[in-house]
Amino acid sequence: MAIMDIGIDLGTANTLLYVRGKGIVLNEPSVVAVREGGKGGVLAVGTEAKETIGRTPGSITAIRPLRDGVISDYEAAEEMIRHFVRKALAGRRPRTRMVVCVPSGVTPVERRAIVHAAQRAGAKAVHLIEEPMAAAIGVGLPVAEPRGSMVVDIGGGTTEVAVISLGGIVTAQSLRVGGDRFDQAITDFVRKQHGLLVGERTAEDIKVAIGSAWPVPGQEEFEQRTFTVRGREKVGGLPKTLDLTVREVRSALDEPVEQIIAAVRVTLEECPPELSGDIMEHGIILTGGGALLPGLDLRIASATNIPVFVADDPLDSVAQGCGKCVEDFDGLAKATAAA
Repeated sequence: MAIMDIGIDLGTANTLLYVRGKGIVLNEPSVVAVREGGKGGVLAVGTEAKETIGRTPGSITAIRPLRDGVISDYEAAEEMIRHFVRKALAGRRPRTRMVVCVPSGVTPVERRAIVHAAQRAGAKAVHLIEEPMAAAIGVGLPVAEPRGSMVVDIGGGTTEVAVISLGGIVTAQSLRVGGDRFDQAITDFVRKQHGLLVGERTAEDIKVAIGSAWPVPGQEEFEQRTFTVRGREKVGGLPKTLDLTVREVRSALDEPVEQIIAAVRVTLEECPPELSGDIMEHGIILTGGGALLPGLDLRIASATNIPVFVADDPLDSVAQGCGKCVEDFDGLAKATAAA
């Protein structure tokens, strides 16, 4: 029986699958809709399940199996992986080998949980690769050379900050702050400042429409934008509408953005002097969905006095790096065994 090699960027917000020889074949939200109490099994997975968030009847629950980059619901994660693999392979069930990306800060217990979930989903062999390394490989940084490269990968649940040289992570910070924390910050701001209750989908819409971390030169028109928010009054419970401004949302995002900047500073402080010069020369690379937040690169650059660049395809960087490992699965297995 033929063996299929698959790479999985198992993200808090989205899961991407890379199939050897085909590239990225699936990109869907990491959401599972189940009937309450587990009766009736899984009703929907991925895009279809995400549409149910905040709109499900009492008997149906929309679950996000990963929180802060790690598995929070083991059974739902297993079912989600199995569903995505079958969908990516068009219903076929060949023997599979998987490379799965994990945050650099996961514990041994969390690593075993991810491996076990992949095995239960049908993988005959499972190898883990840390997300900042996969992101660096995906954007084409010279990770194998004796040169310092710095990557900041801002995902849905975690931010991974790492300095990489000679094929290894020299120093890193794994911060459980990401896109979800941005959404929560907006939700909290709207509730505290305007007495309006909004759901996570609305908060995400606000972030995408008018979210920013720093004023962007040449985009004065963007600074004048507003976003009409519809929610429920905290007191009274009646429907209410208000217009949020760009500055208000930037203020709401200030705390999580500062936490990311603090992690970048700590990583730089722990970096060996020989590699610091390389980073000063070549800059910091931002990847992940959070890298798309307007002005974030400028704010980090201002705080560190180091050039900051957003990857060409930040959403797919980790999956692409994972895919390059999948294309050389046997070499990865030998390197892992030698380590």
